Amino acid sequence: MAQDLQSGPFRLDRPVRQTVPFLFASPHSGRSYPASLLERTRLDATTLRRSEDAFVDELFAGVVGLGAPLLAAHFPRAFLDVNRNMTELDAAMFDGALNVPVDAPSPRVAAGLGVIPRIVRDGAEIYHGKLDSAEAQARLSQLYQPYHRALSALIEETRAKFGVAVLIDCHSMPSALAVPDIVLGDRYGASAAPQLTARAQAAFVREGFSVARNTPYAGGHTTTLYGRVASGCHALQIEINRALYLNEDKIARKASFESVRMRLMRAMQGLTTIPLSQFARPGSLPEAAE
Repeated sequence: MAQDLQSGPFRLDRPVRQTVPFLFASPHSGRSYPASLLERTRLDATTLRRSEDAFVDELFAGVVGLGAPLLAAHFPRAFLDVNRNMTELDAAMFDGALNVPVDAPSPRVAAGLGVIPRIVRDGAEIYHGKLDSAEAQARLSQLYQPYHRALSALIEETRAKFGVAVLIDCHSMPSALAVPDIVLGDRYGASAAPQLTARAQAAFVREGFSVARNTPYAGGHTTTLYGRVASGCHALQIEINRALYLNEDKIARKASFESVRMRLMRAMQGLTTIPLSQFARPGSLPEAAE
C-alpha cells in the first residue's frame, strides 16, 4: 500500500510564519486511490468518488495566505475515514481475525460507514469480497495514525505559540439533503465556544451564505477528540453544500468554483482575525457583530 501513496498520507501546507491561532484540516478531499483499492472495487471511478469532499482542500488553500496551516489527506475517504475512531471496524469485512482493537458494533459501522468503509455515499458496496485481515492494521498504521499524529502536533504547536488553538475541520455535504449553504458543527457547544461559532456564522452570512448550526451535521470524531474548550482547544466543523461549487454527477468543478472560493476566504479572514487578547480565557471570545 505504501507505494500507492508515494507522496505520503497527507500534505501539510504552512505559511512562512503562523500568525493566527487557527489551523485547518481537510480529511476527506484525498484523491490518490491506491492500486489495491482499484483492483478490488466493484465500482466505476466516478461512483467510487461519491464519498469524496471533492476539492475542499482547494477551496480552503488560501488560508495559508491568512497565516494558518492546512493539513489535507491524500488518501480517499472510501479507503480510510480519519473522521472515525480507529476502533470503528466492521470485522465481517475481513477474511480472518483482526489484531487491532474493535469496538462493539455501532450504527455507523452497521451502516457500512466505519473507519474502513464498506459502502460509498450512495450506499453502493465498494468491494467484490472480503479484505485480507492484515489490511486493517496496515491502513491504520500507515495512514490513520500518521494523519492524527500530524494533526495533534499542529494543535499542540499552535496552542504553545498562542495559548489557544482553533481547529477548523473542512468538509462538504450532498445537496440532495436540501441543506443550507453552510452547516457549522460544534457538538452543540461542546467542542467550540459558542461565541466562536457565532463569529463564524456572522462571517459566512456577510458573504451571502445561508448558515445552520449542528443540523444535520453536529461534528464527528475529529471535533469530539480535539475540541477541549476548557483546555484552550476549540474544534469547529464546516460543511459546504456541494451544489455551490461542484457538479455532483461528474465530480467536476462548476464555473462558480472560484467565486465560492473567494467568498469562503473572505469569511475565513473575518473569522481568523480575532484579536489574540480575546482568547485569554475560555469563554472570552468576542460576540459576533451581527
